[in-house]
Amino acid sequence: MVATGTTPCCGRITRGTDAGPIPAASVDASTGGTGLISIAGRDVIHGTASPRAVPGDGEGPALPVFVSPFRIAPLAVTVSDFDAFVSATGHVTTAEAEGWSFVMAAHIPPDAPVRGHAAGTPWWLGVDGAHWRAPFGPGSNADASHPVVHVSLYDALTYCAWLEVRLPTEVEWEHAARGGLSGMDFPWGNDESEIWLRANVWRGDFPASQSGFRNGTCPVDSFAPNGFGLYNVIGNVWEWTSSTWTAADHAVAARGGSYLCHASYCRRYRVSARSRQVPDSTAGNLGFRIAGDPCPVRVAER
Repeated sequence: MVATGTTPCCGRITRGTDAGPIPAASVDASTGGTGLISIAGRDVIHGTASPRAVPGDGEGPALPVFVSPFRIAPLAVTVSDFDAFVSATGHVTTAEAEGWSFVMAAHIPPDAPVRGHAAGTPWWLGVDGAHWRAPFGPGSNADASHPVVHVSLYDALTYCAWLEVRLPTEVEWEHAARGGLSGMDFPWGNDESEIWLRANVWRGDFPASQSGFRNGTCPVDSFAPNGFGLYNVIGNVWEWTSSTWTAADHAVAARGGSYLCHASYCRRYRVSARSRQVPDSTAGNLGFRIAGDPCPVRVAER
């Protein structure tokens, strides 16, 4: 098994081929998703002209756009959240149905049933039996407070339909991730020093981990929130959006980077960074957070 990709350290890893356009949402997002943060509509600058941008990822140009009011979760969907969904619906994920998913080599037990690696990325191995409950393969267990991973776009959309919410668009995601700041690379500004104290990014000399430290996911509420109250918008896990990669390329854009991102390799732990994913991609660093439309105004009865 060999897969190809354009963002090998922490981005696209694909099990199949590019699919068609993302299906349009057909649920009423105004009634579900309690605990979502309301984000006011406003004119924003979407994209970046930062010298840290990755060529070829389509992060720029920086353009003015209007973002309509919306709501978004302060936290990525957790293993516990996803477990409640599966218990209620019986949903079988893409990774479970296919029987395997991509796992970071450092996380794989010695006797794990490995199929092969993604092209050009020997640290990504296809492991039989890896899925959201067993993120490293058979015998491993997911931490309830960590973001759910090994979920495809189809899994995320099914979860959203269950809660009557949706995935954020790229523009919404980026606006929310900036936390009220404009033109900055990170949710707190442009300071990249000691970034591991602010976000869950790679520690060590990628792909080798820092001595005595095991890189991986962390609880979804780790580190300080941004100005809008969102946690871990960069690092930890890539998050699915509802936006296609380009108008002509119907692959899907994920945002936020992951624990695999490092300055020496890809630097995709910035708010403008993008990852090209096909809808059935699943991996140990790919999750999502939910969004919704504004709550309706309720008029008191006379």
